[in-house]
Amino acid sequence: MTMMKIQVAEASPPPATTQGTAVPAEHKEPFPPFDATHFASQLFWFAICFVAFYFIIARVAVPRIASILGERRGRIEGDLGEAEKAKQAAEAAGIAYEKALAEARAHGFDIAEEAGEKARAAAAEERASTEADLAKKLAEAEARIAEIKSRALGEVGAIAADTAEALVKALADVSPTPAEIKEAVGAAMSGRNG
Repeated sequence: MTMMKIQVAEASPPPATTQGTAVPAEHKEPFPPFDATHFASQLFWFAICFVAFYFIIARVAVPRIASILGERRGRIEGDLGEAEKAKQAAEAAGIAYEKALAEARAHGFDIAEEAGEKARAAAAEERASTEADLAKKLAEAEARIAEIKSRALGEVGAIAADTAEALVKALADVSPTPAEIKEAVGAAMSGRNG
């Protein structure tokens, strides 16, 4: 019935206007969505579409969104768990590093002390060896000096005897016997030593 009315309305010529545009003189039928006669069918199809969209969203979209959110939540929780484990591991590594550093410092101090003691012991041993070597060389030198002194003193008597014989010959024009010269030099030397 509506179709007929629309067709009839289209078949009638438009009325003339003062400005040259066609304006219908009377518009008797309202716009179809606002027509009260169509409300029942519109509400029926609205309900069917609403229920269909509700089931599509409830059965398809919401579970997919829920699964995506669940996966994200699980991934976030897993990442937070891994981050917490990494944090704990980093803290444990930091504590282990500090402990190892303290042990290394203590060990380094012990090594330094041990090296110092070894160096002092080596220096003392070297000093003792050097002192023993010097003492040996000093004893050898003293022995040579004593030997040279005794040889020199032994030769002093011979030199003194020769000198005394030459002096007596030159001054007194007398030739003393070797026994007399030896006796005179021995008396002079024992008087000087005494």
